[in-house]
Amino acid sequence: AISTFQGIARGGSGTFAARGLGFGIPSLRVDGNDYLAVHAVAKWAAERARNNLGPTLVEYVTYRAGAHSSSDDPSAYRPKTESDAWPLGDPVMRLKNHLIKLGVWSDERHAQAEAEILDTVIAAQKEAESHGTLHAGGKPSTREMFEGVFAEMPPHLRRQRQQAGV
Repeated sequence: AISTFQGIARGGSGTFAARGLGFGIPSLRVDGNDYLAVHAVAKWAAERARNNLGPTLVEYVTYRAGAHSSSDDPSAYRPKTESDAWPLGDPVMRLKNHLIKLGVWSDERHAQAEAEILDTVIAAQKEAESHGTLHAGGKPSTREMFEGVFAEMPPHLRRQRQQAGV
């Protein structure tokens, strides 16, 4: 839920991960801003599932640095200094600094990688926009929403298409 206090969202005190224990589900609470921890726990949970060992509940503790959407204004409900007080830090910078300390990465390589990634994203955006944008009036018809999705359209979608009058 957007802007829901965690105590309300969880229904009480304690962590979200602790709730899994009551159902006999192995549960972990992980620093969601630590790439290595996130990767290790996700890999472990996936292996458990692949080996038919049941579900794993993972609570990733992280900080949403940006707005929920372009129409959201976090300054209306967050103090300006809130992110400075967040102890776990930016995950990209943490991984970068860790790799530099190991001697397998550098500021120069990081800047080069960032530039290459940005170029790739911009090229992908231009390619997507070459097919039209909603702002350019290229809004697809309601009919198109139902076409070319399934080899054989399921009955519930046929009914929805009929209800839409297309």
